[in-house]
Amino acid sequence: MYFKMFGVFLVIGLLQVNKLLAQNQPGDLKISLRKIGQIKTKNTDEIISSNWILGCETLDRDMTDYEQYKEYIAPLGIKRLRMQAGWAKTEQVKGRYDWTWLDKIIDDAYRRGFHPWLETSYGNPVYAGGGGINLSAGIPGSDEALKAWDKWVAALVGRYKDKVKDWEVWNEPNFGDNEINAPEKVADLNIRTAQIIKSIQPEARISGLAMGHIDLKYADTFFKYIQSKAKMGLFDNMTYHDYVYNPDSNYGRVAELRSVLDKYAPNVKLRQGENGAPSISGGGRGALGDYDWTELSQAKWNIRRMLGDLGHDMESSILGIIDMNYAVTAGPIKKLNVKGLIESDAAKKAIRPKIAYYAMQHVTAIFDNTLFRINNLRQTFNTNAATVAGELKFSKSTDRSISVYGYEHATNGKQLFTIWSDEAIPANNNQFRNITFTFLNARITQPVYVDMITGSIYEIPQSQWSREGNKLIFKDIPIYDAPILIAESSLILRRE
Repeated sequence: MYFKMFGVFLVIGLLQVNKLLAQNQPGDLKISLRKIGQIKTKNTDEIISSNWILGCETLDRDMTDYEQYKEYIAPLGIKRLRMQAGWAKTEQVKGRYDWTWLDKIIDDAYRRGFHPWLETSYGNPVYAGGGGINLSAGIPGSDEALKAWDKWVAALVGRYKDKVKDWEVWNEPNFGDNEINAPEKVADLNIRTAQIIKSIQPEARISGLAMGHIDLKYADTFFKYIQSKAKMGLFDNMTYHDYVYNPDSNYGRVAELRSVLDKYAPNVKLRQGENGAPSISGGGRGALGDYDWTELSQAKWNIRRMLGDLGHDMESSILGIIDMNYAVTAGPIKKLNVKGLIESDAAKKAIRPKIAYYAMQHVTAIFDNTLFRINNLRQTFNTNAATVAGELKFSKSTDRSISVYGYEHATNGKQLFTIWSDEAIPANNNQFRNITFTFLNARITQPVYVDMITGSIYEIPQSQWSREGNKLIFKDIPIYDAPILIAESSLILRRE
């Protein structure tokens, strides 16, 4: 009964999206292609695994209410959920843990088939030197607090080790007090925490660093300290949160961070651990607040971030499932943080999904573990040049910057390409540009055009595509600043 009702909700929601799209940009998707269907979305239990992580942060500080949004998670088709455990909320009296609030969340998420990625931070003011409980807070520093921290971590892992496999230590430690949160001290906290986790749960996957923005000097000192202690083997990955207005503008910086990590631990993965865009403008709402955002530009930003990260082989986490009421704390953000996929209010009530919610459904429905990125996709401007047999290349009829990534199905070898204009911050209206693409050695026999914002599937008429030997040519393909696909038709499941 629940899925039937939610299916009705999603149909109503899609009608709302179309209305919002029309309000945000008159003439949306007025392209010459004929619509032939709509992407069939997937629930969590319909996928085995994927690249995506969904932010369910701030429950530890009562900025959101899990009960308000739990029914919205499964239809997003994402299994992994990033959460904070909340030491201060659990141990309000020294030595006494009240797990009631967290049991309810972890047990429900586990029952629904989700995989929580649980962060051990923040601190606990019941202990002198116990660290703060907000964003930019200092880490625990006193002997008493660190001993209590060790007990907290051990109790936390012991309680949830059968339901939680992924852990993270402390959120954005490079913000706040530079002396308390010096990289060596934070690295030491990461080591002692990871050792406790591994002693109780040897198979645990642990994320270190969780750096807010990319600070290469801080990261270098942090990694060097851990490597000097021969403790890099404790960590599965290192995470970063790099909020930039143009989601495609920071991959050079990410590559630099990867190079720093390679100096000390080339086998440790790099993970994008938290990112998202607001849906309205306004200062005091956290990162990226001072831009004229709308639900449309938020949706564009989010799925460009998701597919850009996928194109760089980076696990990708989106903040967050619902708007967060930061005003309930004494932290640096004073207003409703409107990066949520679901609109909320000061009472933490879930009002409705935003355009970004539906756009992310379209991404997760297609890009799961059945698709693999084509590693050798390269751009060439000379389509007459010789190419290695079977090597996949492409050219485009413009010198404007465009992201193009290729993917191949694991069993049938059919392919699809993600394409979008990446040179600017996502706009609040849609300006299409017709571009011709030539792919060498592409395996597409029945191509379709897919818009990832609306989920609409369009026919590419025979007059706009042709095959000449090993060249597959697509003429006058409408491109804009949100991802579209040129895909093998059979790879895109359609809603009945």
